[in-house]
Amino acid sequence: MGGLLSNFRNTVILSVLLALVIIGGYWHHHGGEADNIFWQAVLRWLHVFAGILWIGLLYYFNFVQIRVMPNVPAELKPAVSKYIAPEALFWFRWSAFATWVLGMILAWLRSDQIPGYLVNCITMDGAEGFQNPQFIFMGMGMWLATIMFLNVWGIIWPNQKIALGLVEADADKKAKAAKMAMLASRTNMLLSIPMLTTMTMSQTLFG
Repeated sequence: MGGLLSNFRNTVILSVLLALVIIGGYWHHHGGEADNIFWQAVLRWLHVFAGILWIGLLYYFNFVQIRVMPNVPAELKPAVSKYIAPEALFWFRWSAFATWVLGMILAWLRSDQIPGYLVNCITMDGAEGFQNPQFIFMGMGMWLATIMFLNVWGIIWPNQKIALGLVEADADKKAKAAKMAMLASRTNMLLSIPMLTTMTMSQTLFG
């Protein structure tokens, strides 16, 4: 068992296989039908997994790396910027992409049960005069998540490539890019807790 757990890839593969067995159990309980509701359940699982990875890394950057880096001795900082940060940013940006895409697909599938669900959420029930709290709150969360997603790909990642030396730049440009990436990351940190509030409470109170 120790040999299995010491290998990251094998651990992930086994974990996914166990999850697929459980999904098979849900499929059987659902009458053996892979209908719209079943696929919503599968997509919600994937959406939540990707979201945990995304927000978990966002919190790692803000709760740990950004705060601790000023105290790291100068000779040790290259290890973080050369090895840890690029790997973390890879999973960070692609989990953000997966979370957003899966969330949009999930909202589209829900339109089968709640007509116009995706459009009504995007417009925050604007067509009906902002009367339906389900669409208003979920739409608010979707817009916050969209801003965060665009922040990752439009500001954080391009500036981190410069700050980490993945793109050629002088010292001044690197410092400016690092500050811009930090501020964008802090913006996402600021938006993340309200976003999670709307997502979790809406699922509980509105279903």
